[in-house]
Amino acid sequence: MNAERLDPKRTCLLLFDFLVGHAAKDPQRYTPVLANAAQLLAAARAGGLMVAYARADHRADGGTTAQTLHDSAARPPLITSGTPEAEIVPELAPRADEYMVPKHRWSAFHGTYLDLALRARRVETIVITGGSTEIGVSSTAYAARDLDYNLVIVSDACTSAKDDVQRQLMREVFPRLARVRTTMRVLEMLRP
Repeated sequence: MNAERLDPKRTCLLLFDFLVGHAAKDPQRYTPVLANAAQLLAAARAGGLMVAYARADHRADGGTTAQTLHDSAARPPLITSGTPEAEIVPELAPRADEYMVPKHRWSAFHGTYLDLALRARRVETIVITGGSTEIGVSSTAYAARDLDYNLVIVSDACTSAKDDVQRQLMREVFPRLARVRTTMRVLEMLRP
């Protein structure tokens, strides 16, 4: 197994919560990340990789939302399923043959069909991109690692509102469970 190559038949590009509602809140932060994700998406499609979109799927009445105790400040209301804010950003619009993975928790694996779809396609490696690095991307990465998937986390195709947390995860935490690479490096890894 070559750590600097990706087998298109055994690799999935996972686009995590690239939703209109998230990107609209901070376009300056999201613009370069979306541009990088779009490059990866084009390469994945050209190379025949499995493409999956994990996206929040919350009920308006909060009926699927966890009501847990925590020390952080109150969070803004969750993006509600079926609203314009819950749509994938236009520059990453999914195709009919790609996988839409509705999720009700932070991890793209918890209570979803993602693991089943990956195993049915014999995927061994997941390339993770997305918003909320410290929340959804990291919980998905930990779950994927516990399910024995190889991971590539694309440092400049993930984003967090907290730059220091983003840097810490990419420098110190994620290298223990994944290969952390830039968009350009992943594009090289996908070249035949």
